[in-house]
Amino acid sequence: MLHKKDLSRVREVFYCAEENKPITRAEIVKGYETNKDKYVVVTDEELKKVAPVTATTMEISQFVPASTVDPIFLENSYYVAPDGPVLKPYMLLLRTLEGSKYHALAKIAMHGREHLVIIRPTAQGLVLHTMYFVDELQKANAPALSNGDKFSAKEMELAKTLVNSLAGPFKPEQYHDEYRENIERLLEAKQRGQKITLAGKPKTKPVVNIMEALKRSLQQVHQRPSGSTATGGVTKKKARPRRAA
Repeated sequence: MLHKKDLSRVREVFYCAEENKPITRAEIVKGYETNKDKYVVVTDEELKKVAPVTATTMEISQFVPASTVDPIFLENSYYVAPDGPVLKPYMLLLRTLEGSKYHALAKIAMHGREHLVIIRPTAQGLVLHTMYFVDELQKANAPALSNGDKFSAKEMELAKTLVNSLAGPFKPEQYHDEYRENIERLLEAKQRGQKITLAGKPKTKPVVNIMEALKRSLQQVHQRPSGSTATGGVTKKKARPRRAA
């Protein structure tokens, strides 16, 4: 972000509302609000004293069938690398998981909090996924679906045909961030003093008749370049919370 007046960089300033003045990081402490404007202050040393065992050691508590882990629980992904003496047990766990249909469930402390994690084998070694706890998922945003919807045999057959026409192996390298690329082109054009052109956007019509919509989608599949995906009118609601850094 830049100051609109002179295009200088804007920097973050910590400000004390009570004294009406900026303060430095050295003057800041951590606290928990117990009542309105009432806080309990804690130090980094006190937090270290109450840190769980998982702050220094990762404990595997269970092995769960890989197919039973709902992806909605997955948060961030990390490669797990062995450190010196743990190479042999690391490789033993990797080879064991490769020969099974199980993933390891464990707990580990990172970034000032404890995480539930899933560890799974890959060609690059073990990969760890931090997970949300059940009470962190915003289930209130889940849509209320009716079980009374009825579909004709033709509708089901046409829908399956659409799925089969788009079916194929997962190749993540064929997908890219078009929005980022458009922004890069925008910046390059502005640097050269060129005119900004609008990005082409497909025209979509509201879905009224499901059979017509399915037929239209099938026609688009045959006209679409390889690697692109179909889109539909859906409403997105947050299932996972955003955390402050």
